Amino acid sequence: MVITVLCTGADARAELGGTMPTQANSIAAASQTLLNGALRLRTLTDAGNTNINEYATNTGQIIAYTWQGPTMPDLRALLGKYADSYKTGAAAAVPDGNLHASRVVRPDVIVESGGPMRGYAGRAWLPSALPSGVTADDFH
Repeated sequence: MVITVLCTGADARAELGGTMPTQANSIAAASQTLLNGALRLRTLTDAGNTNINEYATNTGQIIAYTWQGPTMPDLRALLGKYADSYKTGAAAAVPDGNLHASRVVRPDVIVESGGPMRGYAGRAWLPSALPSGVTADDFH
């Protein structure tokens, strides 16, 4: 059974590599979910009405985000200290002709993003922080 928490506002989330807020300091007063026995999931909605899933380990370290909605989320805010690495990778990426999708693979962070206008979807994760038995396929 999967139970998600719906929150609004940027203050309700941390950043990639940071710590997931506890219920006591979170805007929503609902339980966080344990997935696969190794992950917690929290679902947020940003100011642009985009749904953002925040994945954390049992210790609370945020290791991934996924998003889907009418606007791109604030990637700088989501990626935190990994934003510059992503920006460097994106600048060096060779265009493949697909104007609606990108994939940036860096040693510390992987970011996939795409979709037509008003239909944005993507995910970002820390490959070295995935718990045993968890793969990128678990972030959807």
